[in-house]
Amino acid sequence: MQAENFSLNDYLNRIQFVGALTPAVQLLTGVMRAQLHSVPFENLDVQAGKIVSMVPEDIVDKIIHRKRGGYCYEVNGLFSMALTALGFEYDIIGARPMFYPQRRPKTHVVLLVKIGAERWLCDTGFGSFGLRAPIGLHQLGQIIQQDNETFMLDKDERNEFVLKALVKGEWANQFGFDLQPMEWIDFSLANYYNSTHPDAVFVKQYLVMQQNPEGRILLTGDQLKEWRGDQETASYVPPEQLDTVLLEKFNLYR
Repeated sequence: MQAENFSLNDYLNRIQFVGALTPAVQLLTGVMRAQLHSVPFENLDVQAGKIVSMVPEDIVDKIIHRKRGGYCYEVNGLFSMALTALGFEYDIIGARPMFYPQRRPKTHVVLLVKIGAERWLCDTGFGSFGLRAPIGLHQLGQIIQQDNETFMLDKDERNEFVLKALVKGEWANQFGFDLQPMEWIDFSLANYYNSTHPDAVFVKQYLVMQQNPEGRILLTGDQLKEWRGDQETASYVPPEQLDTVLLEKFNLYR
């Protein structure tokens, strides 16, 4: 997927990345982390009653030119455009969120990037305990430390990959996936559901998350949580302070 209005220089400026652009694991890691630290996960358009656009040019305009964020289709869509421009090969993969009590469809999108004989899981758009850097499929079963958070790639009884995060001392399933590539258009129905259905979590409440080197900041509904290392704080956000919190914590305007 690529947009006519995508400029690699504009993208690198947006995520404040400076460094060599030779396709390798180091570049993949650096660009992914830079985007995670610069582009927030957010559903402000859904909360405003809009249907999120999956048109590549709209994604570029929103995130790069208007300096907004987005949810998984938008931020991972933009990341895929950058990967193409940087010379990486990748597949678009459907992933199944696994922190719900019931089995859910594959409504999340991730990227599997090919570097030599290895494939690396990348994701810049998971609003929960998402990756902070790529994880190689060859690292299956290994405990992976990324900043102050811990992950592991495992397999389930269906022989599908499962990303797990260590949350309060317990392994928590985040999402599952297989290796079957999908097309961008395949996610249009899931995007419509997430933008409009009253049962969709993005329709129910505000979800805004920004990673930083020390941890993350998360707004869920009227609750603001901040993680710095092992420390977690939570506070209530009254409606009249929402715009101030969005601006001061996430650099976002509704």
